[in-house]
Amino acid sequence: MLKNVAAAVLATVVTFSGARAASTTVAAPEITAKAAVLVEANSMRVIYGLNEHDRLPNASTTKIMSAMLALEYPNLDEPFTVDSNAIQVEGSCMGLVEGDTVTMRALVYGMLLPSGNDAANAAAVRIDGDIPSFVERMNARAKQLGLKNTHYVTPSGLDAKEHYSSAYDLALLTTYAFKTPEFMNICKRSAAKVSFGNPPYERWLTNHNKLLKEYQGCIGVKTGFTDTAHRCLVSAAERDGVRLICVTLNDGNDWRDHAVLYDYGFANYKSVKLNTDVEDITLDVAGGQKSALHLTAPENATASLTEDDLKSLARKVKTPPFVYAPVKKGDRVGCIEFTANGIVVQTVPLYAGEDVAYKDVPTLWEMIMGWLH
Repeated sequence: MLKNVAAAVLATVVTFSGARAASTTVAAPEITAKAAVLVEANSMRVIYGLNEHDRLPNASTTKIMSAMLALEYPNLDEPFTVDSNAIQVEGSCMGLVEGDTVTMRALVYGMLLPSGNDAANAAAVRIDGDIPSFVERMNARAKQLGLKNTHYVTPSGLDAKEHYSSAYDLALLTTYAFKTPEFMNICKRSAAKVSFGNPPYERWLTNHNKLLKEYQGCIGVKTGFTDTAHRCLVSAAERDGVRLICVTLNDGNDWRDHAVLYDYGFANYKSVKLNTDVEDITLDVAGGQKSALHLTAPENATASLTEDDLKSLARKVKTPPFVYAPVKKGDRVGCIEFTANGIVVQTVPLYAGEDVAYKDVPTLWEMIMGWLH
């Protein structure tokens, strides 16, 4: 078990070799990566950054994108025969051979656990017919997600001149991948039994990510290595309601570096329950049987904050001037935005707390008849 090695030394901002650390009460560690980032997963606040926007080869961490896209395939458990050309690829593999029957779900396991290049290529061809078309899909999604320093050439992450990402982009991509429950379910496993072959039979796949066993609270995500990229690692960890994501690129000591960065992050950030009481707040309704409606918000909302954040924590209720009827209880009508030191740390949805039916407008004849009576 990797031990807690973060030094409990008072510091405001500590800088090593160009690294930047957030304002905290525990000193930032020294690491050996060429680029690195540690972020709070909900807000994407950078807790520690070192060349985090530099474009660098990122090896098999590429498979985070490939696996995320594969999990959007309409029938994850539909059997099919792998393309014989796609699986002829160098590097790590899940063990596919010509004629094997597999499912898309099994290929995702093959990408995220043993880092199978054969799995990534097989998924690409199954989804889009050929590898270049799937790479176009990858790049389109990268643009959609705001990955400004990412460009793909292969589904697997094998070295190519224009294949790169940044530590920050990989952290951001991971937050999106985690929105797919099956992605989280797979990447947090140290090993899994998967069925494929000709005919299919069950076999065990082992995850290359040692942090899953060696660091308390680790929940993924993906290792990587090529001769050009060297050791790359994207990981995530949770502790006491705080979720952090760590990325290192070109780091020969990545297991240790992730451990000390997590120790640093968890020592400084705590989960804090937020005040989401909106009992006295109403929202005007136009054209309804009521002129205003009451609001509700989740009562269990939290944010990961430092002691310094707590001093400046503020909230702002954000709603439109009014809403049009009809309104159904549970409709989203706004949000509460929480900020600390001028940075948004959490956004909590606001919902209509009651139904407001549409108010029928009487016709001219109905109004005349009403006046006559």
